[in-house]
Amino acid sequence: MNRMRYRFLIVFALGLTALGLACNRSRSPEQSAKRYALKGKVVSIDKNAGTANIDNEPIPGFMDSMVMSYDIKPASMLSQLQPGDAITADVVVGPDKYWLENVKVTGHSSGPAGKPVSSLHIPSPGDDVPDFKLVNQSGKSISLHQYRGQTLLLTLIYTRCPFPDFCPRVSHEFAEIDRQVRADPARYGRTHLLSISFDPAHDTPRVLREYGFSVAGSKDSSLFARWDFAAVPKPELPEFADYFALTYKEEGGLITHSLSTAVISADGKIFKWYHGADWQASDVLQDITAAKAS
Repeated sequence: MNRMRYRFLIVFALGLTALGLACNRSRSPEQSAKRYALKGKVVSIDKNAGTANIDNEPIPGFMDSMVMSYDIKPASMLSQLQPGDAITADVVVGPDKYWLENVKVTGHSSGPAGKPVSSLHIPSPGDDVPDFKLVNQSGKSISLHQYRGQTLLLTLIYTRCPFPDFCPRVSHEFAEIDRQVRADPARYGRTHLLSISFDPAHDTPRVLREYGFSVAGSKDSSLFARWDFAAVPKPELPEFADYFALTYKEEGGLITHSLSTAVISADGKIFKWYHGADWQASDVLQDITAAKAS
């Protein structure tokens, strides 16, 4: 009798384990996300991207005080926010993204809290791109005008970026673009990729070279024939950032920043500009075709 009871308990325990695993597998990313209470102040708002830069107080168990860019859910809440507003919210952290929910204004702005996104230069189709100077993964000085005659794809990153939806995502999409361009003789040799860091103090040529190998999944140095990884020298960074509508702030070893990706036609003019990460490799590959036909 004891042996039969023991067997029953074993089967029952295994059943509970299997049920628990099944329940865990069926949970959505939202259900498995962690939540933290946030208090902070609105620094700037980008209604097109559905995001806001928030200067948050320390969040126990999550992060120290810093300025971060957050998606706001629902996006309609953005219309109720102004730079300088004090807010509370829930930070929702999923497996590969994070956002704010339940945003409440606890104190209204008494004046602007920072440079609003609307005051930045927004790259527009047909704009001439200045001949910015950079230093690439080989320690060589390069400039944007040297790629005249090719379609130039440019995106802004920094190699230490820890957030999957930011630099790692755009670098992954650029790697996919590189693979497809290499496989297409009509595009290869007429297209150049350029990943540009705005963290020149850390992103030295050696760091950029290793980062390039990492995101491309290859140690073949021929990668750099059509894809450069470069950094903006610090003296040129403010002008460069302003032209490409990049906002950034370094604090606590991290850089809070926006995203900026541009397709530059063979004549050195802006063909298409993407703010944020709401684009895929397929979108930019279509832009390459359209830019060459224009």
